[in-house]
Amino acid sequence: MSLQTSAHHVAAVHSYRGLRATEHYFDVPLDHADPSGEQIRIFAREVVANDVENSAALPWLLFLQGGPGGAGPRVTSLSGWIGEAAKSFRVLLLDQRGTGLSAPVSRQSLPLRGGVTAQTEYLRHFRADSIVRDAEAMRRALGVERWTTLGQSYGGFITLSYLSLAPEGLERCLVTGGLAALTGHADRVYRHTYARMAARNAEYFGWYPEDRATIDRVFAHVDSVAETLPDGRPVTRGLVQMLGQYFGGNSRVHQLHFALEQAFVETVDGPRLSDAFLSTLQAQASRLVNPLYALMHESIYGQSGHGRNDDGTVAKSWAAERVVHEFADFLPTAGHPLLTGEMVYPWFFSEDPALAPLREVAEEVAGIEDWPDLYDLDVLATNTVPVAAAVYTDDVYVDRDLSLETASRVRGLRVWETDEFHHDGIADDGAGIFARLLSMTTPEPREGDTP
Repeated sequence: MSLQTSAHHVAAVHSYRGLRATEHYFDVPLDHADPSGEQIRIFAREVVANDVENSAALPWLLFLQGGPGGAGPRVTSLSGWIGEAAKSFRVLLLDQRGTGLSAPVSRQSLPLRGGVTAQTEYLRHFRADSIVRDAEAMRRALGVERWTTLGQSYGGFITLSYLSLAPEGLERCLVTGGLAALTGHADRVYRHTYARMAARNAEYFGWYPEDRATIDRVFAHVDSVAETLPDGRPVTRGLVQMLGQYFGGNSRVHQLHFALEQAFVETVDGPRLSDAFLSTLQAQASRLVNPLYALMHESIYGQSGHGRNDDGTVAKSWAAERVVHEFADFLPTAGHPLLTGEMVYPWFFSEDPALAPLREVAEEVAGIEDWPDLYDLDVLATNTVPVAAAVYTDDVYVDRDLSLETASRVRGLRVWETDEFHHDGIADDGAGIFARLLSMTTPEPREGDTP
């Protein structure tokens, strides 16, 4: 771990309803193994409550956003988990490298690196290990001895890397729906998540049996009628299946029903998919604002063994595409195709206009076989940092069984398993979930302690 401290400056301070937001920029190495080499600029927004006295004396909490490819939240009022956290922390909302204002990666910016090989080499520096090293450089620049982290989804994966690579910078860690599998190939992850998605399909269509008929009608319609999204891409069965991304939410799942209610509209040319429905499809399918999600998705499982089959041979890329053939009901050619979730398929890069310019580099990234390990199993086994994790029993994106397996390998990690929430639990009761996890990492007062 490099001990370099990043250059740091404050760009602006703004006041909103009940909060003050300070904009921080940090210059860090693109490659932390080469501290004197190329630098990139990382952005983070500090949020504090206006009514907290001497907020500068509060401890820090670093929020690690889900993704990959998700920027830190933009907030203008205190609510949910941020409102709860701001009672006792200075909250730092990080744009992870490649997102938001932190050296953003897109079809527009990536060609500035040069050809496909140069772009691929650049993207090698956009995984969790680099994000952790950015965080450590930021922590030192801010003069923070140790801070608390909250990792949602992929942010939990980053947390496990943080605990492996730089536990000395951590006071405690909270994780929601984000305990990554520590070993094994990405195929193993997808076998679990396809099974979870099949169960969620059954649950949803049990609630709304009429929606099964509507979805089948949509499939039949796009087989015979050319429909296009507002961005010009054709509507295919595979694209329609991406509506399963709604299944990761508690209340959001029901928004799918409302979308399907208005799937069709009568026109002079007969029934067509409505503009409202096409807009919903595009919102679920487009990676215009977060291309890293598709580019880097399978690399987040890049631990030793993830690139090899059980017999030791090198596994081909695109694990989700390979494993789906073991779950034939998810194939677009199935009689009644099930809806998919956060899986990434190679056809994204030929059909999505935002991803098509990145198709060649996506193939190169998917074929990388020598990713460095993201986790140190020995360090995790002797961990001394208090960690609490919410594990959602029916999570369709981060499997419960794999999560509990990981929890058993991290010394001192405390699990709160609940079936009350799905993957986006902090969007439903962020304040309650945050408070519960925080209490699980707070030592009980001892007799004689000063209150």
